Amino acid sequence: MTLPTAADREALGDLPNPLALQGIEFIEYVTCKPQTLGQSLEKLGFRPIARHRSREVMLYRQGDINVIVNAHRPPEAPALAEKASISAVAFRVRDAARAYQRVIELGAWAVPTNVEVMELNIPAIHGVGTSRIFFVDRHAEFSIYDVDFVPIPTLEKYPPAIAGLHLFGLVQYVELDRMADWIAFYGELFGFTELPADKSFGVLPKGCILASPCGKLYWQLIEPPFDSPAAFREELLQRVAFGTSDVLATVKTLQDRGVEFVESASGGVRSGTRGALTLPSDQGPSFELVCDPR
Repeated sequence: MTLPTAADREALGDLPNPLALQGIEFIEYVTCKPQTLGQSLEKLGFRPIARHRSREVMLYRQGDINVIVNAHRPPEAPALAEKASISAVAFRVRDAARAYQRVIELGAWAVPTNVEVMELNIPAIHGVGTSRIFFVDRHAEFSIYDVDFVPIPTLEKYPPAIAGLHLFGLVQYVELDRMADWIAFYGELFGFTELPADKSFGVLPKGCILASPCGKLYWQLIEPPFDSPAAFREELLQRVAFGTSDVLATVKTLQDRGVEFVESASGGVRSGTRGALTLPSDQGPSFELVCDPR
């Protein structure tokens, strides 16, 4: 199985794009250990950029990648889980209100918003599990962070990406016999299309891979083994994949910063030219590197 070529990527951009999708604005993690997750992100090259005005939420950034760490828990809400998990993804679109209205008309479930004073009302729908999908059209000179967040003084607003890291895609776990449902969900609502079976990326190429209509994002759907116990069949966003032109060089750079990688001695997952997988630390998430010389 091979990585999509430059010609494939150009062709992807010609596909119908019903929401004028332009990639991902942010990925949000929820955690009860924001400092631990923040340390993991900083080893990867992210820097804390701003704090939310009214909630325990921090914005991290490197290059064009925004990651939100959310440790806010309203008084009536249950305690946050020990393990950090992806709770939301925000799509960049041309017109957020119009994109939201279209997917609602197609059957998406709306997420009620609880907006405080001096905060934006960002439309959202339910995604896999308990996650949400937001629609953001303020991502140029004036962004959502200029309203909802307070900058941290003296820090660089747009820290450069280490080794050219960029957002490549997400990996989603799906329940048995639900693959077709999720392919239809991302296809009908957002215009994602299924790649041929001989197209893949990274060191964990299982499942089905969907390509965004803007050609900037891949979404990998993975079913559990048929005989797996029920506890391993939860549907959720499992991890984020970052692209880099030279995986092994990037692995070395990140190792020097304290990032550990999965290196199976029994012939399983290990760092290679196609990709690599970081070891999770202290209930934190793992991240994937994928060869992507864009």
